[in-house]
Amino acid sequence: MAKKISLNSSINYQEGSVVSREIINKKTGTVTVFAFDKSQGLSEHTAPYDALVLVTDGDAEITVLGKTYVLKSGEMFLMPANNPHSIKALTPFKMILVMIKS
Repeated sequence: MAKKISLNSSINYQEGSVVSREIINKKTGTVTVFAFDKSQGLSEHTAPYDALVLVTDGDAEITVLGKTYVLKSGEMFLMPANNPHSIKALTPFKMILVMIKS
């Protein structure tokens, strides 16, 4: 079904929290939007699928295999499957996470 979605208004920040909303969930992949309050994050973990992060608002640090990258609004980052990674918001931060299942 065709549907128009406003990226930054599809999810709101919540003080001291990480909020997520799944937009697509198919057996071939998922699309999820996230809103992180400043200093909030996801602890180190792995995923069995390649993941693409698209930053729509704010700044964040992504650490993959011990190397830290700073991402700003309008930037993208590819995280290969099975690599330990974590995310921390440097400012209130929104992203779209696209996971591709192979």
